Amino acid sequence: MPSNFLKRFTTRPVIIAEAGVNHNGSVELARRLVDAAAEAGADIVKFQTFKAFECTGQYAATAPYQQKVAATDQYQLLKSLELDFADFGDLKDYAESRGLMFLSTPDGQLSLDLLCGIGSAAIKIGSGELTNLPFLAAIGCKKIPVILSTGMGTLGEVQKAITSLRDTGAPEIILLHCTTEYPAPANETNLAAIATMRQAFDLPVGFSDHTEGCEAAVAATALGAVIIEKHLTLDRSMPGPDHAASMQPEEFAAMVRAIRRTVTMLGDGLKKPTRSEEQNLPLVRRGLVAARDLRAGDIIDGRNVAIKRPAAGIHPELLPQAMNRRLLKDIAADEPLTWQHLGEVVDFVS
Repeated sequence: MPSNFLKRFTTRPVIIAEAGVNHNGSVELARRLVDAAAEAGADIVKFQTFKAFECTGQYAATAPYQQKVAATDQYQLLKSLELDFADFGDLKDYAESRGLMFLSTPDGQLSLDLLCGIGSAAIKIGSGELTNLPFLAAIGCKKIPVILSTGMGTLGEVQKAITSLRDTGAPEIILLHCTTEYPAPANETNLAAIATMRQAFDLPVGFSDHTEGCEAAVAATALGAVIIEKHLTLDRSMPGPDHAASMQPEEFAAMVRAIRRTVTMLGDGLKKPTRSEEQNLPLVRRGLVAARDLRAGDIIDGRNVAIKRPAAGIHPELLPQAMNRRLLKDIAADEPLTWQHLGEVVDFVS
């Protein structure tokens, strides 16, 4: 399925700086994250838009990765990380002024309506909503592109989510492979699932990276991920659930450079000599040369020719065609043997 959303960008993969809730509830910190994303070379900066009361109840305990912060439950934690809804329109304008696309993840109908109301180019769906089919149906009804994270999911669950989005009008779906742990263990990253989902669903597939370092993002790029999403923080030591699994600005910039360099290295897939190889080819490949000083009239046989560098002489695979021919002129030892040196095949060699 062609992606009109991806066509808005001049490079692949599209790199999303996941600011998420790393603003710690401060719009000033959110603006600084936009600046950091722009300066690091990201294409998109993404936040999370929610009202705590709409997405979690007061009986939801914190997940293990969230227990690094002082919150007794998810409601208390998320309440401390809310931004005013009015802030998101301002953040979108500010991101666009810095040359970035603005996206955010809604966690309920109120935040979904807000993001569509301010003209979000797409809706990013977090992995936690993969099985929330009523909410996916509401998103599909907005009839704008969807980027769907698939952490914790099975192929069957992903298929149900895709069906729910398509049946209600989502015009375009991009999947993100993801491991929902912060940081995600290297041995649970399962990057091979990128190809599995691409083949299973015939959809563009990217990677939402929760691992430490940039190796997984680079490997996903080599595997054809169309989007790389990575958490960005101003300071990993700040309090908050996602900072510890996020990249600081200088690290994020290094990852962007590594991804772009990887794309350059991937090339076009055609197996042929490169421009730099072409200048080396005649010097490191071999051709036919005289094995010793030869005189005009000598007959070429297996004892008086050798295969050596450079490749200026007759190609080695044509050795049989050069045999039993009479030399037309003298040739020195190691001098490349060319067709201009050779006459017709001699019928009988004594």
